[in-house]
Amino acid sequence: MRIAVVGATGMAGSRIAAEAVRRGHTVSGFSRSGGSGGTVEGVTAVTADATDPGAMARVAARHDVIVLATRQAPGAEDDVTSPVTTVLDAALGFGRRVVVIGGAGPLRSPDSDRLVVDDPRFVPPRWRTTAQASVDQFNACLAHPANWTYLSPPALFEPGERTGAYRRGGNRILVDTDGTSQISADDLAVAALDEIEDPEPGLRHFTVARWTPP
Repeated sequence: MRIAVVGATGMAGSRIAAEAVRRGHTVSGFSRSGGSGGTVEGVTAVTADATDPGAMARVAARHDVIVLATRQAPGAEDDVTSPVTTVLDAALGFGRRVVVIGGAGPLRSPDSDRLVVDDPRFVPPRWRTTAQASVDQFNACLAHPANWTYLSPPALFEPGERTGAYRRGGNRILVDTDGTSQISADDLAVAALDEIEDPEPGLRHFTVARWTPP
């Protein structure tokens, strides 16, 4: 499978690219820096801007699946819908699937129907702008007719061990018995590739969290 990772130098994108290579896929990594922020062995690094319609059309033309794992710089969250809309437009034109690595904001709280963005247990005030950006990004996906799936990480998403195991849920945030919600970036990459290789029919939004024994 030919997989394009847009945002391949970021924490999520670099691990997803590496996991895809590990599984034998042909992987291209796209970023504004063209790989200067860190390269992954076996990934073809290419300079491209996710807001450039021509560049994203070329990405869609040459790949089977596009993973969008971009992150807006602090202060630029208002522009979060531009990259996802540009990528979805390109994917629609070529009949490609997009897996968006988003944020936890649009998930539901574990014990109510309010959004995580409005739940201070998971989103303290200093993170709210970023969390709201993920809600805006998800809403842009909802408004688009392309074939997309939105993967929301849990509240804590950090570098860590690749265990190869995780819990999978729907659109409600997953928490441990102590109330924490977390996963390593490497295990989120495992979940992303599992969905790419064996997609759940009709799936639009799902989340994952670290594996905890029953």
